[in-house]
Amino acid sequence: MRIGGLATGMDIDKIVGDLMKAERIPLNKMEQEKTWLTWQRDAYRDMNRSFDQLESMASDMKFSDVYNTKTTSSNMADAVIATADPSASGGSYTIKVNKLASSAINTSRSSITNDGETLDLNASLESQQSKFKNGINLTNLNFTLTTYKEDGSSSPIDFTITKDMSMNDIFDKINNSDVGVRAFYDRQADKVVLERTKTGNFNTSGEYLGAEIGFDSGNAEIITNTFGIQNKVDDGNGNWIKAELGGEDAEFTYNNALTINSHENSYKLNGVNFQFNDTTNGKNASISVNNNIDHAVDKITKFVAKYNEIVESANMQVSERKNRDYKPLTDKEKEAMEEKEIELWEAQAKKGLLSNDSAIESTLFSMRNEWYETVETSGAYKRITDIGIDTSSNYRDGGKLLIKESDLRAALKNDSESVYKLFTGEGNTKGITQKLEESLSNGIKQIEAKAGKSTSISNNFRIGKELDTIKDEMRDFENRLNQIEDRYWSQFTAMEKAIQKMNSQSAQLMSQLG
Repeated sequence: MRIGGLATGMDIDKIVGDLMKAERIPLNKMEQEKTWLTWQRDAYRDMNRSFDQLESMASDMKFSDVYNTKTTSSNMADAVIATADPSASGGSYTIKVNKLASSAINTSRSSITNDGETLDLNASLESQQSKFKNGINLTNLNFTLTTYKEDGSSSPIDFTITKDMSMNDIFDKINNSDVGVRAFYDRQADKVVLERTKTGNFNTSGEYLGAEIGFDSGNAEIITNTFGIQNKVDDGNGNWIKAELGGEDAEFTYNNALTINSHENSYKLNGVNFQFNDTTNGKNASISVNNNIDHAVDKITKFVAKYNEIVESANMQVSERKNRDYKPLTDKEKEAMEEKEIELWEAQAKKGLLSNDSAIESTLFSMRNEWYETVETSGAYKRITDIGIDTSSNYRDGGKLLIKESDLRAALKNDSESVYKLFTGEGNTKGITQKLEESLSNGIKQIEAKAGKSTSISNNFRIGKELDTIKDEMRDFENRLNQIEDRYWSQFTAMEKAIQKMNSQSAQLMSQLG
């Protein structure tokens, strides 16, 4: 703890403080330089984030569905609806749905429990055996279910059942297997249900009378006897017929010429996916497929708007002059100011952070050229002016683009594929978006070399190295200032001691003379 002025009456603390203010001037300049470099680094990174956003949008603009998204409509939407891929041909289609695809289903022929009995689906089969109308053979519970694949080949799966399992355990085994069958018990009907999990007719072999869920009493006694589900029944005339219902393919007629069967209630033709919800009762459903002009216009407009936004911001920052009357504030200076005053001051001090930056200027110049260059593809449109996009005639706009929407809509309506090729190129020919991506990528790399990114190590980019150097210089200078301050105090302390000694001698002399 330092106390001065006891002998001299001088405010030594203030004197040393004033002297140190002069000594700290170089350190204040270093602190201001450090703040400026930090602001500049952050401004560069903000610019790179903007470039990265535009690059991402340019990449998205390379997808064909931006330009060729299709809309569909149906005059019988309750029966047939459609969706179209970007590659689908526009125009009208007719669909007559003769039959819907259905899932195969087989159920108990009658109730399976004795009158007045209620099954506990979670209890063991052994505990429930007296409740089954047709009984249950606890020594022969295993069974095999057979279903069929797309190519018509059979796919039998064996199920091992024990007497301590419950009915729900059996159903879970079936439902969780790869057999493709859903099994459950309906208490109200008192019946077991076996149902295919997908629609269609896959059994073309004739096995099990063509049933989609195959089994027989020899290897499925619990199914055929206890649960009362049969593969075949007598038609009343002594003929065996399939007991299973459903399991049929959908059938439809396309453009009054082509009749097609489908395992599912949907079918894809020429890039158009038709969904069947009902039969059309012998009538034709009319489906229209058209280009979604609104979607393409919206995407292109947003892309151009983002480009213009970044061009405006970048041009403003590289042309902005540094305000040399406003230096970055030191921590000491901020202590004497209000928050609003600091905010207003720093708004002026931050001007010109990216003034005349060559990396940003070259990126802007390169991007402007990419928009204007001819794109030689097989498409009808070679330049952006062909589709209603042109440069602003106001030189102050710095190369902003203007869209004449009516011309853009006309180009998309007449030949959306050519608009797509203009933006994305063809073969070895690069389109506008690919060229923009390259320009932006090069610009981002140049800026990262100067300012890095949030995950960069400081010694890997220029400003980071400069900041490290300034921090080291500030630390060394702080140590030197401490030494200087100690020296001042030592000098003033010596002076105080000398004056104190002189005062003591003077007082002693006066007392002797007095």
